[in-house]
Amino acid sequence: MTIPFVTAPTLAGAPHGFFGRRGGVSAGQLASLNCGLGSGDDPALIAENRRRVTDAILPGAALAGVYQVHGNRCVTVDDATDLAQRAEADALVTRTPGILLGILTADCVPVLFADTTAGIVGAAHAGWKGAIAGVTDATIDAMERLGADRARIAVAIGPCIARASYEVDQAFAERFVTDDPANEHFFAAGRPGHAMFDIAAYVAARLARAGVTRIAIGGQDTYADADDYFSYRRACHMGEDGYGRQLSVIGLD
Repeated sequence: MTIPFVTAPTLAGAPHGFFGRRGGVSAGQLASLNCGLGSGDDPALIAENRRRVTDAILPGAALAGVYQVHGNRCVTVDDATDLAQRAEADALVTRTPGILLGILTADCVPVLFADTTAGIVGAAHAGWKGAIAGVTDATIDAMERLGADRARIAVAIGPCIARASYEVDQAFAERFVTDDPANEHFFAAGRPGHAMFDIAAYVAARLARAGVTRIAIGGQDTYADADDYFSYRRACHMGEDGYGRQLSVIGLD
């Protein structure tokens, strides 16, 4: 069975994919390619969905993930023995072939990194808390410690909530503007006391400021496209009692 996923030209040469909700075996409001271990779904269905993702990108690879906590910690995965630990972190890097790094999202920003010359890849989960705390900077730093060069690192930003769907209150916006007045650029006017936040553009700007020159933004809106993507915010607005997570992966063959 063919499972749909999105790739980025910036990451050519590194097996990778941004998956959505199509092509899996989960049912109901978690249908169908739910890969979230904390979603309350049947573990056997989650395992099958994750297997399908792995087989679509790097058959036989070991899938590595972390217990995501909306922070800025990045861990290095050296070999398969690291996979059972599932450390509390929001980013991973590796230089080991046969390991597929995976990040779960449901509106947050999945970010995939590759220095194909050095043979080093990374993946980051950038919710707004992790984004402003520098999770992408931490990922770049970790890749460089393994031998990557930020001048060679290519990055792709995958499906996430778009500005048209991401309403925040004024206090939220002020937090970013206080951190850096230039961040005002990422907020558009909304209803009184609110603004619309372009988190993908913010993450891209952080990457550029860190010295990354090849950045692709997919542009898919996880909130608006209910058929193709899971969305935490949409599930809340619809009064659903659970939501699925999509998986974004990158590895070395």
